[in-house]
Amino acid sequence: MTGLPVIWLTTTGARTGYQRTVPLVGLPDGEQFVLIATNFGKPNHPAWYHNLKANPYASIRSNGTQIYCRAQELEGSEYDRVWHKAVERYHGYAIYAARTKRRKIPVLSLTPIATDADSYHLDLVS
Repeated sequence: MTGLPVIWLTTTGARTGYQRTVPLVGLPDGEQFVLIATNFGKPNHPAWYHNLKANPYASIRSNGTQIYCRAQELEGSEYDRVWHKAVERYHGYAIYAARTKRRKIPVLSLTPIATDADSYHLDLVS
C-alpha cells in the first residue's frame, strides 16, 4: 500500500464511548476524504465502521492538521463512482471484495466541519 495517503482516524467507541484512533487509507475526494471499510476481506465490518455508524462525528489527522469531520455512508451512484475510483487507485480493494462474498464493502465519506484552528472539540458533537 506504499504511496497511498494515510490518515489517523479518531472515533468514539460504539459500545465503550472511549476515543479510538487507527491509521487508515484516506482517499481525497474534493474537500472530503473517503474510507473503504474492507477489513482486508474479513467477513465482518471493521470496528471503526461500527463506531462511525453509532456516532458519525470523528477527527482525522492528515499532513499534520487535525480535521473534525462528519461521516456519511455512500449509496447508489455515488457509491459506485467512489468505489471505482478507489479500486483504480488501489487494486487490493477488489481483492478484498472478492474475499468477502457475503457483505458489500461500505464506503464512507468524511466531510470536514472544522480544523484544530477552529477551537472545536470532538466531544462537543458526540
